[in-house]
Amino acid sequence: MNVVSANIGQSVPRIDGFAKVTGQATYAAEPHPPGLLYGVIVNSLIARGRIEAIHDEAARAVPGVTEVMTHHNRPHTALFEKSYVDGLGVPGSPYRPLHDAEIRFNGQPVAVVFAETFEAAREAAMLIQVDYERWPHNADFDAALHQKYMPSKTRSNYVPPKSRGNASEAYALSPVKIEGRFHLAPEHHNPMEMHATTVIIEEDGALTVWDKTQGPQAVQAYLASALSLSGKKVRVRNPYVGGAFGSGLRAQHNVFLAALGAEMLKRPVRVTLTRPQMFTHVFRPEAVMDIALGADRDGTLQSIIVEGVTDTSRFEHNMENVVVWGLIGYKCPNATADYKIAPRDTYTSSDMRAPGAATGVNLFEMAVDELAWACGMDPLAFRLHNYSEIDAMHNMPLTSNALREALLQGAERFGWNGYPPGPGSLRDGRELIGHGMATGIWDAMFSPTAARARLTSDGRLHIATAASDIGTGTYTILAQTASEAFGIPIDRIDIELGDSTLPECPTEGGSWTAASAGAAVWLACQSLREKFLKALAKSENTPERIKQSEVTLTEGELHGVRDGSREVFSLQEALSFIGEASIEAEETAKPGLRDKISEMRKARFTHSAVFCEVRVDEELGIVRVTRLVNAVAAGRIMNPKTAASQVRGAMVMATGMALHEESLMDERYGRFMNHNFSEYHIPSHADIPEMDVLFVDEKDEEVSPLGIKGVGEIGMCGTAAAIANAIFHATGKRYRTLPIIPGA
Repeated sequence: MNVVSANIGQSVPRIDGFAKVTGQATYAAEPHPPGLLYGVIVNSLIARGRIEAIHDEAARAVPGVTEVMTHHNRPHTALFEKSYVDGLGVPGSPYRPLHDAEIRFNGQPVAVVFAETFEAAREAAMLIQVDYERWPHNADFDAALHQKYMPSKTRSNYVPPKSRGNASEAYALSPVKIEGRFHLAPEHHNPMEMHATTVIIEEDGALTVWDKTQGPQAVQAYLASALSLSGKKVRVRNPYVGGAFGSGLRAQHNVFLAALGAEMLKRPVRVTLTRPQMFTHVFRPEAVMDIALGADRDGTLQSIIVEGVTDTSRFEHNMENVVVWGLIGYKCPNATADYKIAPRDTYTSSDMRAPGAATGVNLFEMAVDELAWACGMDPLAFRLHNYSEIDAMHNMPLTSNALREALLQGAERFGWNGYPPGPGSLRDGRELIGHGMATGIWDAMFSPTAARARLTSDGRLHIATAASDIGTGTYTILAQTASEAFGIPIDRIDIELGDSTLPECPTEGGSWTAASAGAAVWLACQSLREKFLKALAKSENTPERIKQSEVTLTEGELHGVRDGSREVFSLQEALSFIGEASIEAEETAKPGLRDKISEMRKARFTHSAVFCEVRVDEELGIVRVTRLVNAVAAGRIMNPKTAASQVRGAMVMATGMALHEESLMDERYGRFMNHNFSEYHIPSHADIPEMDVLFVDEKDEEVSPLGIKGVGEIGMCGTAAAIANAIFHATGKRYRTLPIIPGA
């Protein structure tokens, strides 16, 4: 059978867009079951210590309040610490909400008030008074650096970087060198939809949990384990997610507390975090990188030395791949890196869009730019001169590498014409103009994923997998994949996502969903097509003229050709011949033996080249980003429209990293104090220029079954550095701390 379609690679509009803009999409805080109770969390006001007493009498007297849940009266939960390890699997001692009286971080939940209305629960929560025994704490990152450490191998899954040559000796001998400490402030994810959970108790006592998460099956496993429930008694749903950026990779305390409250009260419960409470859990870790680079006078890199530190909590060891990116991407005979973590009395830092790389790539690319200017070289020419065709750290070839093409095409689109004029030499009135650039790199990952395809009697194709769409366009690209794989118009395809009962899919993150879920859907549709045609050929009800024809499936119709004559019949008719109301197939996409061998022998990355223009007010120091061009090499692009949207969104976030976003710690109390959008600055429309995203043609038959690499993170990698480098070119002043403060 032949399949005629061409939906992959087309700029198809989002198929879920109508449901979202008309309010038909249901998010975690929107189901309204009868008897719903509203839960409001009461947070700790100290960073470390012990609860001595909780005074809840006034709260319980508020009309409508049904219960105040604390560590004193909560239902039984799992006894062993390992039962609370979530899908992210951060080594250490996992946080257990309301487990006991100990306070580990400021903002830790100490009670949950449940009431018939949200207003009553909120009022009562404000009336609760807690007495604490205060213990000494440290929330200062600079102080924590003195306690930096590397967890033992038994307490960490981190793989140390691989050094080569003698970097210290080569640095000492290098005629051109730069060194310095580069710093990134902590950032909070702040998706549009705040974290929320609605728990419904079914007639059989099972829990249906609507949660803002990136992985419904991970949350389902966590709840079943932590609450000592049968896995069959917990179903987690997240069909629509209003952004996450990594904040939904872990099961946050709202889902645990909502489920615990529902178990306690035997009623449906909703717990929603406020915007300030979004600053009481995960965040991108604060980081410092001490970077030393040495080169010959012709710009040839001779030495790379990187030492990085990021922060973590006292109770878990969160580690990221921060220091490796320069060692991977640049040709240099002598390179070494070291990485440690520094403990603070806060909640555990965690993955935020392009974890590790957003920090490490941007800070390293700022240092590379310094060295290029020190060598008297065009920053683009310097990068092309030291470009590595392979993974230089592991001395491994790549499945594909179109970074050189990205650099050249991006430069052409931007108008980067050779060595730029000296810093501070371009101006327009009182504005200084600067041009900067940087490269980007991110892992291209593929994870085992299952999908189900079902053809029903109405001629519609139904696709199901437990993947999440956090605003990335997953619904749309999976529909495109199914359309091409089966041969049916996209408007006759229904996609079901975000349900723990669906075929297994890993948590959405790392830019692996398109490659992984896409491959699973392709296999399931192919399997269904073959099963469908075999059943049609074997059925006694199928007319002989059809059985003896060459059948082609095109745009949802079966075309039978026999002796030059053509007959067209519908999928509905074909199913009636088979005598089935529906027919389905389920398949799992996973690396085969050849893929595993390739993975051991070849590295796989997405690459980019970012070019930026800024204007800086000479008197006020105010920075305006006026142009951004990003050339991305990401294998096969499933949907240029949604892919470009992903890259632009990351570039907006990276602009925030460069100029705006910074979570400010009040060390006295261990609390992030700018916990609102008035004081936590994010880019607005006026801060963002027209962003030009182009995709470099890159064929890669090894990276994943469909040749996809993913684009969700790559826009974060290099964009902030390009902005910082452009500011230097405009002003002649180097900044080594992000965000860059005007006039600082």
